[in-house]
Amino acid sequence: MLLQSLWDLILGYHAWLMSPFFPVLFSLSVYLAFCLPFVVLDLLSPRLAWIRTFKIQQKSHVSWTMMWSCLALSLYNHVVFLFPLTVLHWYWRPASFIAEAPGTLRLIWDVVACLLLFDFQSFIWHMLHHKVPWLYRTFHKVHHKHTTTFALTTEYSGAWETLSLGFFASVNPLLLGCHPLTEMVFYVLNIWLSVEDHCGYDLPWSTHRLVPFGLYGGAPHHDMHHLKFKSNYAPYFTHWDRLFGTLHKSSE
Repeated sequence: MLLQSLWDLILGYHAWLMSPFFPVLFSLSVYLAFCLPFVVLDLLSPRLAWIRTFKIQQKSHVSWTMMWSCLALSLYNHVVFLFPLTVLHWYWRPASFIAEAPGTLRLIWDVVACLLLFDFQSFIWHMLHHKVPWLYRTFHKVHHKHTTTFALTTEYSGAWETLSLGFFASVNPLLLGCHPLTEMVFYVLNIWLSVEDHCGYDLPWSTHRLVPFGLYGGAPHHDMHHLKFKSNYAPYFTHWDRLFGTLHKSSE
């Protein structure tokens, strides 16, 4: 009943959902909303020592210039590359929405499946872009400008990286036949986990602390990747790095 009420509320904005502007504005607004708390922490950390105790690289400092540089590139990619593609998609394959919401268990199952599939795709894509020097120099090096991660570095990348990872995230719900509400939940969760991965903070309530047995790497896992470059290629979970021998724990 709760999911049906939520879905009915969303369907009340049907005209807006059908707009070619919706996907880009939805993605950008969710991303910036998730970045904002960490931006506040970055601005306060030079003045408040207790905030710095949660920073993974405690001697690092995030300046306004660094933030604006990352934000500008993210806005540029959304406007110049993502928006034209959403217009083409809107023209060739208009969205359709059913009245019935998905079941709770089905939604959870599909979201987890989308997340695991995206994690595998990103691991392979990411590892190839580090193992093949041409791919790294041409496409991925931009994202590694900052060896210290902070929230706005999440989308600090070139057009190829933005589009390819966006393609994985977009196509997986279609491949798995997900309900549109499930698709939205996956997008929101995927954006949050990406931002948290790059936030630069190891907080007591961070996702990697909630998942047992070290199955989920979180911010320390990905921050170590930016620091060491040749390890921790999976964005979220640790099983692929364990299997391929590319796992580097922050304590090592």
